[in-house]
Amino acid sequence: MSNQKTANWTRIAVTVAMTLAVACRAMSAVAQTQDAGAKTSPEIYQTLYLTNLTQPNDADDLVKDLRNMLSKAKLMYVPSQSAISIRASAEDIAVAQKILSDLDKTKKIYRLTYTMKESDGGKTIGVQHFSIIVASGSMTVFKQGSRVPVGTNSSAQGPNEVTYLDLGQEIEASLDGYLDGVRLRTKVVQSSIAEERSGIGTQDPIIRQTTLEGTSTLVQGKPLVLGSLDVPGSTRHQEVEVVSELVR
Repeated sequence: MSNQKTANWTRIAVTVAMTLAVACRAMSAVAQTQDAGAKTSPEIYQTLYLTNLTQPNDADDLVKDLRNMLSKAKLMYVPSQSAISIRASAEDIAVAQKILSDLDKTKKIYRLTYTMKESDGGKTIGVQHFSIIVASGSMTVFKQGSRVPVGTNSSAQGPNEVTYLDLGQEIEASLDGYLDGVRLRTKVVQSSIAEERSGIGTQDPIIRQTTLEGTSTLVQGKPLVLGSLDVPGSTRHQEVEVVSELVR
């Protein structure tokens, strides 16, 4: 009886060993097949041209995305040609083309209309409208006013030096569009020469300036008051309002 049990355990051990040997050979064959398949995928070169993402920061973001998604690919952005040179496998280049198709989209264009209202004692005494065009992801700067010369050397012994101050209206706006609204980052500066004079020099002017800077969320076609203030030492009140419209 003991000899029979020993024979049974021997047969089981031999069967297990043979099964493990077959499994190891199968795994080795699969690994060799995968290695051979990897070796048979040569790298090829292709140039991908950008149609809409022509700003350097936009193109840089796209190249970073491609490098993160395709770790084995070699990428180079050529700004003068708005193109990306890529060397990779055919499969990776196909993925790069799909990513480019998804991200290289036409930017939305918006019209921002700023309204500057000034009142005195509750009565409107002045209204100004300024309209600028801004592309999503870009910045537009608008300036309107005068360059005022100001002497910088009040000494009679030295030469008379002059510097120029830009006075008037200045607007900086950048935005990102989403669904039916936009996220606006803006800076509004109003500056002018006050009626009173500086006590330092008889010719030195006093500059009156109002600056508004911040980030806001706009709904298309709905005006939003960015800020308002009372002018110190007077009964005047100023208010800045903006409204966005999708152009295309």
